[in-house]
Amino acid sequence: MFTRLFALSVLLLALAGCSQTHETTLPNGLRVIVKEDHRSPVVVSQIWYRIGAQDEPDGSTGISHVLEHMMFKGTQKLKPNEFSRIIAEHGGRENAFTGYDYTAYYQQLEKSRLPISFELEAERMRNLTLDPAEFAKEIKVVMEERRLRTDDQPEALAFEKFMSTAYTVHSYKNPVIGWMSDLEKMRAEDLRAWYERWYAPNNATLVVVGDVNPTQVFTLARKYFSPVPRRDLAPPAQTPEPPQAAERRVRISAPAEVPYLLLGWHVPVLTVDDKSNEPYALDVLAGILSGGNSARLASELVRGQKLAANADASYSMISRSPSMLMLDGTPAPGRTIEELELALRAQATRLRDEPVTEDELNRVKAQVVAGNVYSRDSVFGQAMEIGQLVTAGLDWRLKDKFVHRIKAITARDVQTVARKYLVDENLTVAILDPKPGTKARPRSSLGGGHVR
Repeated sequence: MFTRLFALSVLLLALAGCSQTHETTLPNGLRVIVKEDHRSPVVVSQIWYRIGAQDEPDGSTGISHVLEHMMFKGTQKLKPNEFSRIIAEHGGRENAFTGYDYTAYYQQLEKSRLPISFELEAERMRNLTLDPAEFAKEIKVVMEERRLRTDDQPEALAFEKFMSTAYTVHSYKNPVIGWMSDLEKMRAEDLRAWYERWYAPNNATLVVVGDVNPTQVFTLARKYFSPVPRRDLAPPAQTPEPPQAAERRVRISAPAEVPYLLLGWHVPVLTVDDKSNEPYALDVLAGILSGGNSARLASELVRGQKLAANADASYSMISRSPSMLMLDGTPAPGRTIEELELALRAQATRLRDEPVTEDELNRVKAQVVAGNVYSRDSVFGQAMEIGQLVTAGLDWRLKDKFVHRIKAITARDVQTVARKYLVDENLTVAILDPKPGTKARPRSSLGGGHVR
């Protein structure tokens, strides 16, 4: 089964690779990457700015996300919300998202409408008005978003407390949406300074994927973006997170129907030289724990021991700074949060002490590789993959090495990273205790990104 599935995955990846990727850089520093995909007459245009929550100084948290909102609130040529109206009139969809490492904007349109996307993006790259009256309205929208998505979402609140405990120095300790105290004191002039400092062609990457001709796309990019002047950039000083020397814990009480547990260990991510196999081994390790119904957490803790109502593992190898490998879950009815913590920690111990089996390793490899291949089925997903790699300072060609690197991971590699990183002194634990008499709320997803 593994052989057939893996062969199919490699074949699909090879077919995906038949579409060519092209790149150029304009004189003003704007990097333009175009990937052809001629399966349907659509195009996705994304512009990624290498500025996000991790770049924000204390006291200004959330400013990248607030500026993302204001990018739709008027320019010298566009009235508030006119950007979105124009895209909708041309049958397209658009939005934006902010994360720890970037702020990005996208449009998906019929391929002949690409010039409209470029014209609008170039306009707001240099001519944003940042009207104080519009800001006064929009900052209230962001504050309400924080209340709804974090303050009133117990698991999101637990994740926020977890990050501020796991990180003591690095800006990953701050939420992407910002602390409410910083949002309350933010002013339009603060956004103006942030915009003028970071929104420049030489701090951006334009990614286009779809039924396009690369030469024509480059010509359009030069037409609309070349007039935007480059700016002098002073990279923000980011203090590396020092190695963790002892286990950290945080316990909070919030309105919730069930308790919630989150464990995380500091781990490395992909680097420019791509010489280490550790990120790939960690990706496989996460799949061992949480790679479908046959994975250990689902088969043993949820169905086997009936100890967890749900349990998951998460890890992303793409970020600008070292990240976390996280396990989270909710105890089954009649089981305690302490029992669940012991069980999750026992899973980490088992990975350190026992090599995974060959059958288990092969199953997870097939799932990881197939999932990577199928994620490229959409033009939007392909653009996201390129944009995330490039904005993290990595070569977009790494995406084509993924299958080979995952296939090379051995049981010993998985055990080595478990022994190195899944240790108690590198662990942070967050526990959410529900307040009695509260109603259940939808389970939120872990992560730092926000969209409008």
